[in-house]
Amino acid sequence: MSSPDLILASASPRRLELLSTIGVTARACPVDLDETPQPDEPAYDYVVRLAREKALAGQRALATTLPVLGGDTALSLDGQILGKPIHDEQARSWLRRLSGRSHQVISAVAVTGPAGLFEACVISDVHFRVMEAREINAYVGSGEGRDKAGGYALQGGAAMFVSRIEGSWSGIVGLPLCETAQLLARQGVTPWMDDRDGEREGRCER
Repeated sequence: MSSPDLILASASPRRLELLSTIGVTARACPVDLDETPQPDEPAYDYVVRLAREKALAGQRALATTLPVLGGDTALSLDGQILGKPIHDEQARSWLRRLSGRSHQVISAVAVTGPAGLFEACVISDVHFRVMEAREINAYVGSGEGRDKAGGYALQGGAAMFVSRIEGSWSGIVGLPLCETAQLLARQGVTPWMDDRDGEREGRCER
């Protein structure tokens, strides 16, 4: 087995899968952090802070020369951060609030390595159609959204509730790949490229 390109400071199978789609191999090494938002902490600051803390904690724990990537995703609705629901009733409550409305998904990535610490954050707008109570109950009962920010998985059955997306699909799923690829290139990890010493150019559309 070839050595990994980087360390993922997370146990998220979604982030591992997303990295693999751009030709990056990663070894998952989750870190133990308190993910409680600080008092009056804006959702953007919260997500960026957690991504940074995960990357730095992974680097300290492993003392590795490989780049370490930390990521975090949260929903913002009416100024409130919606993380992972702690029980099914909370998930139902959140989905009832999301029904027929738009909300923001904020996804941050931080990469620390030989070149330093770099980070990026993407905000996407997700528009839900009106959901019937039976649909919400059936979806929550499926268990699909229990470990997902906001209590739903865009890449799963909840896709039938989404009428429109403005922003980064991969960011909503858990890792904004356009920005991630650019950060990794600055650490010498160039996705899908054989010559990893070459400089890559390009910008992500905002």
